[in-house]
Amino acid sequence: MRRLIWCFAGLVTLLPQLGAAISPEFAERRAKLGKLVPDSVLVLFGSKESQDLHDPFFQQTDFYYFSGWEEPGAILIVTPAPEPGTPGYDRRIKLPREILFLPQRIPGQEKWTGRKLGPDDPDARNFTGFQSVLPAEQFERELRALLDEYPYLAAITNEPLNKIAPSKTVKDSKAEIASLRMVKSPAEIAAIQRTTDASIAAHRAAWRIMKPGVFEYQAAAAMVGSYMAEGCRRSAYAPIVGSGPNSTTLHYSRNSRQMDGGEVAVMDVAAECGNYASDITRTVPVNGKFTARQREIYEIVLGAQRAAIAAVKLGVLIRTGLRKVAFDYLNTHGKDLHGEPLGKYFIHGLSHHVGLDVHDAADDNAPLKAGMVITIEPGLYIPEENIGIRIEDTLLVTEDGARVLSGALPADPDEIERALAQRN
Repeated sequence: MRRLIWCFAGLVTLLPQLGAAISPEFAERRAKLGKLVPDSVLVLFGSKESQDLHDPFFQQTDFYYFSGWEEPGAILIVTPAPEPGTPGYDRRIKLPREILFLPQRIPGQEKWTGRKLGPDDPDARNFTGFQSVLPAEQFERELRALLDEYPYLAAITNEPLNKIAPSKTVKDSKAEIASLRMVKSPAEIAAIQRTTDASIAAHRAAWRIMKPGVFEYQAAAAMVGSYMAEGCRRSAYAPIVGSGPNSTTLHYSRNSRQMDGGEVAVMDVAAECGNYASDITRTVPVNGKFTARQREIYEIVLGAQRAAIAAVKLGVLIRTGLRKVAFDYLNTHGKDLHGEPLGKYFIHGLSHHVGLDVHDAADDNAPLKAGMVITIEPGLYIPEENIGIRIEDTLLVTEDGARVLSGALPADPDEIERALAQRN
């Protein structure tokens, strides 16, 4: 029931479905963006229709964040509102603040790809939330006219803008966009929770079939099938199911090995639902019971994760703050077979932002703020012992700490063993 509630909330507030108009939240984001790019005309290009049958269409995430638009070939222009008394105010105040350019409909092609909204459709403005919706063929003309009034051009790519306006300085707007995307709205948090719940169910689906003799790809298939059955459109990233020696490879994704008893399996798998991702990793014993050494290493990693989560506070930095907490814990608990500290086996970052992308737009030097969604994922990888342990959760930064969005999936080793004991 909880998953259904989150699903409904995320879809109603963010996603245009069955002819519903796009949420006003996207227009609010564009207004904020305009204030961050003064004296600039900002241009964003949507994704084009995929020509590869392996890849369905997915919108470019920055474009989706500011438009909510999920059809191919669109272009977006945003211009800042002028301040009274500034040079050119009388002319700039009459210019459009935003324009959405849509390709003309091609009825013959729509037999293959479905009905699209065209710029001449009577409901285009109401449905998209843009007061100005024009044919994509008019983009260059409108851009040149706006650039007569603004000195700069802002974008996340120079192509094809350097051909349209070769005399204009193109400012990279990635930092400004990231500053907005890092802090999630309530609707975004609901969408991420929905995806996280679907990902939790997927991990439990894999646990139900986990036993010696099962192939890694069978566990991955159970997980992908689980969240696809809940309406998620794709994996947030290539599923990682690494057992035994493969558990020590960080982004192992062949998933081709048959799992043996006495091994652990690192399962780093999560969904993308309604355009929003999650990120969850659990490490479980293939035969249902950790060995003494596996449990020792596991509890050290879990202790480091708990220490890092407890350290999540407003103003803390991920790289120099949270990671140091985790590293210091790992380096002062336990030894390898040679009596050396374990810190050297923690060979990756501790955290990243999660949102429309699993590694979401972010400023690595930005302090934590309420509304940010991040991961905490310490790990130890010891090839000599064929033991890799990673524990990863997605969490919401709050005013007084953090709320673990994926906390319903057990991480305690005793709870994992009890869950595995109930498998088929």
